[in-house]
Amino acid sequence: MSAVIDRVTALVEEKIADTDLFIVDIKMLPNNKLMILIDGDSGVGIDKCVGISRHVGFHLEEENVIDHAYTLEVSSPGLDYPLKLQRQFAKNIGRTVMVKMNDGAKREGKLLASSEKAVVIEETVKEKGKKAALVENEIGFDQITEIKVTVSFK
Repeated sequence: MSAVIDRVTALVEEKIADTDLFIVDIKMLPNNKLMILIDGDSGVGIDKCVGISRHVGFHLEEENVIDHAYTLEVSSPGLDYPLKLQRQFAKNIGRTVMVKMNDGAKREGKLLASSEKAVVIEETVKEKGKKAALVENEIGFDQITEIKVTVSFK
């Protein structure tokens, strides 16, 4: 299956070469759905997803890369999909994120910065008997299991 993923990756990279788009994930799910998740520094439009889908689909069929029926899905990762790549973190600076820690704890705050090793979030910390205060905390990726952007309806 890795040969299929490698070929699909090459086809997507060929299609997005001169754009601000980048691959977030490509995987073949057990239900024979080939899922391609792409993102862009300034978002991803449906037209870009359609173009990638047509390009990849055409070449996969022409080259007979997948020898069984499958469904091809090209989309941007939704809000329920965790941030994975440095470019995604950079794009989401200033937004509120939920950080799931290795120990099961959850922390929420505004994403202020990101590096190869850590993220910096601004959290509201309430200590007993004191007013809530905004505190900047650096959290190493080795302490994190998942980071997702949260939506606020305030």
